[in-house]
Amino acid sequence: MTQLSIDLPRLDAQGRDDFMVSTSNATAVALVDRFPDWPDGRLALVGPEGAGKSHLVAVWAGETGARVVSAATLDAAEVAALAEGPLAVEDVDRVAGDAVAEEALFHLWNAAAQAGRGLLLTGRGQPSDWPVKLPDLRSRLASLTPATLGDPDDMLLSVVLLKLFADRQLQVKPALLGYLLPRMERSFVAARGMVARLDAESLARGVPINQGLARAVLEAEQGTAD
Repeated sequence: MTQLSIDLPRLDAQGRDDFMVSTSNATAVALVDRFPDWPDGRLALVGPEGAGKSHLVAVWAGETGARVVSAATLDAAEVAALAEGPLAVEDVDRVAGDAVAEEALFHLWNAAAQAGRGLLLTGRGQPSDWPVKLPDLRSRLASLTPATLGDPDDMLLSVVLLKLFADRQLQVKPALLGYLLPRMERSFVAARGMVARLDAESLARGVPINQGLARAVLEAEQGTAD
């Protein structure tokens, strides 16, 4: 497969080989890596949809033995057991306003603090903006230090696109990436969608994936948007 000549920094520790680091996420990775020296033992890992939050959580959990749970599945009856070790709670912002989940998270926060266990929370946007109704929980979330994963820069998005094409056993030329980057939405979600659409159109038209096909797909999307 043709590849771009990119000097991409990567995390070298075992279990991190597939997590690519660039300027858009290096600060967040460094903050996560400070565990257990997080402020008060807690940290918020935040970023847009598909920014790599779950991937980085999995890396952290693999290295620390932490459990990973969804905020939507939190149960107050399980708080004591969950607080026995380091824990990551994902998608906290999505349960804001759910009285049961908020109450469980509030008790989990206190239990983890009392036991001296690390607590990593993930969500979209800043913790202080999560629309939590429970006042005591809202104030605690607002105190969190955020580790923010940004939208990918050119270097990272290029490598992600190459990987997505390779996952589908598709060969593309570097010039195609140079054409796509300034014309597509800058997110991992958009990258997955673009590769999927190019693959589907290539099969439907019986043509290779190239700049001409990319132009047609982008123009069709623009026409739909208009």
